[in-house]
Amino acid sequence: MRSIGFRWIIFLAGLLAVAAARPAAKPPVTTVYIMRHAEKDLTPGLADPLLTPVGEARARALHQQLRRVKPAALFTTDTKRTRATLAPLAAATKLMPQVYDAPAALAEQIRRNYVGKTVVVVGHSNTLLPLVTSLGAQAPLSEIKDEEYSYLFEVRIADGTAPTVKVMQYGSR
Repeated sequence: MRSIGFRWIIFLAGLLAVAAARPAAKPPVTTVYIMRHAEKDLTPGLADPLLTPVGEARARALHQQLRRVKPAALFTTDTKRTRATLAPLAAATKLMPQVYDAPAALAEQIRRNYVGKTVVVVGHSNTLLPLVTSLGAQAPLSEIKDEEYSYLFEVRIADGTAPTVKVMQYGSR
């Protein structure tokens, strides 16, 4: 009887040793692609301008650049230029873009509902950097100028590590 108990203890000790030797599972990584809308019509007096032909080309370039990331969700502000920038990617992914208002609220929604997934966000020159910081990453720039449309930020979030941000470009400069 004692040998069965001893064997049982040895067996359990072996299981514990194997479990301890396994590397800890990596936490899921949430990836957020953030970019400004493409070039807009600058005609004075337009309340909600459309994209220019150059902007439409940039929107198609965004689709080409992100076509393989398989986003779980798309987010846009409620303007024609942001929706049009996201339209080619939305059509390809068959995802309906969700409208957001405040960068901080969107960051909370992403952190809560999209853990381990990829999302794409199109905003404005004055909302991109606040969204990056609301996601916990350090803003890589002090500002985005009115004439700058090509920035594409990749923010990666994982529990136990500080969020990171990578600066890329989309479309032609």
